[in-house]
Amino acid sequence: MRLKHVHIVSAPSCGGLLDGLKVNLVRPRDEGKAFQPLCMVGPNGSGKSQFLQVLAEIFQSAWHAVDKSAERQDSNPKLQFAVEYSILQDRKSEPTDVRLSRVNDVAKKAALTIEYRKGDVWTKCSPSEKIAKGLLPALIVGYTSGGNETLSVPFFVSRAGYAADVAKRALKKAADATHATDPRLMFIDFGTHLEVLAANLILGNDAQRTELLRAARLTDLHSLRCVIQLARRGAGLKVRLTKELNQAMGLLRRCATCWQHDEDTQTLVLDFHLNSATRKGFGTFWVTALRLYTVLHKFAMLNDLAISKSARTRFNRELDTRRFASHLPEPQDEEKVFRFELVRFRPAAGNEIVDYVALSDGEHQLAQILGTMCMVSISNVLFLMDEPESHFNPDWRVKFVSSLLNLPTVNGKRSDTGAKCALQEALISTHSPFMASDLPRDQVLLFKKAGADTKTGKACAVTIDKPEVQTFGATFDTIVEHCFGVRPPISTMARTEFEKLMKSDSPEEIKVGLNKLADSVDKFFLKDRLRQLEKGQGQ
Repeated sequence: MRLKHVHIVSAPSCGGLLDGLKVNLVRPRDEGKAFQPLCMVGPNGSGKSQFLQVLAEIFQSAWHAVDKSAERQDSNPKLQFAVEYSILQDRKSEPTDVRLSRVNDVAKKAALTIEYRKGDVWTKCSPSEKIAKGLLPALIVGYTSGGNETLSVPFFVSRAGYAADVAKRALKKAADATHATDPRLMFIDFGTHLEVLAANLILGNDAQRTELLRAARLTDLHSLRCVIQLARRGAGLKVRLTKELNQAMGLLRRCATCWQHDEDTQTLVLDFHLNSATRKGFGTFWVTALRLYTVLHKFAMLNDLAISKSARTRFNRELDTRRFASHLPEPQDEEKVFRFELVRFRPAAGNEIVDYVALSDGEHQLAQILGTMCMVSISNVLFLMDEPESHFNPDWRVKFVSSLLNLPTVNGKRSDTGAKCALQEALISTHSPFMASDLPRDQVLLFKKAGADTKTGKACAVTIDKPEVQTFGATFDTIVEHCFGVRPPISTMARTEFEKLMKSDSPEEIKVGLNKLADSVDKFFLKDRLRQLEKGQGQ
């Protein structure tokens, strides 16, 4: 898919911060490139995370209206919006333009309106029509590097809805335990890192495994353990699985190198030693990394059932009142329905096996992000990524965009052109200049808090514009100045020292100060000031 226009009429979940916001996201088609990510830059509090959250809520609302078995709840039923985008209905046709809107009518409650364009004519489509599903993004993937309650809320609602649905369906007789439809919102954070990594390293190809593990100086997955625990002694917890998940558990057992089962706690421990036979077994049952990830993630979503009723009640109350002092808690490992243990890797050098916990936060994050982008290579996916490079060193940040574009996927690299590449959309927030320097001005959104709309002059809490300068190839100094208002691009203490010395009339004081300062343009001006003072004293 490709977003074109977003109008947020009213978003109670953002406390009015984005109300009335209109954003033009149209980009020139660059030689038919199917992947043209948008970079969102701006200071803290300028609405970047909230904008990602609202986009997730918009499409969750749409899916809830079209197919309540896919998205069981609407995390923000009072949200009013109008959004336009293009979507690829099949690989042989040109993308179809779609408009979604939900705006209150004085006479009745707001309902979702779906329109799609045939030629120059817009045609309305009822949410109940069969064609409606094909007009919505196939998957909305959210990513956050930390505990971001802002972006995560609609995804937690989706996850909790799926877990509750599985529990309800599993109470039926085994023969009638029906399949729970996959949710359309998929959330990636530190808690799901191993699901992403395991799926990619088991069923990804050699090139993909190399890219995911290169930075960590590893070559492959050596072994891992999965634990599925359906009951706990003295806790009253007993999880029943649907027929689909029971079958999946059986297939995982068939792929395991060895396994053991505890009848008292209904705990299945599966150990996998990775080799060609293991991969062949997984490939027989799941074929692709995405399908394997989906199964693992379905088990992981059942961890919500291990959360206390009081915690879930509190979360739902905060959801209803839009107060997010905390989010749905994560169960302790020993309480989880599904967890990984003993994950180990083969190193690039030496023979000593590397344990998962030995990896740094940045190495976890890079493998997780690249793994997610690698396995989700289908068309019409919307990626919403909040500061994905927060734990990266400067070298990795410089290479981040090129890593995304050149990542090998099932359909080729994302930098490729032509119909073989999946049509996908990605919005990525950042506080650094590195990403903006790798993207043209049309793909950079500059967020500013407070002010007025540059076109209408109407006051608003947040404005979103394109930078005034070309960003592709711009120096980091230029981007920092124009996007973050930092000039000169040095720290406050050093800048204060420069300013003090520039006002000084003492050549000796300036000389002492110059010896402490690194080379820069400001130091050049300070030296010139010293020459002027010394010239004046000589006269």
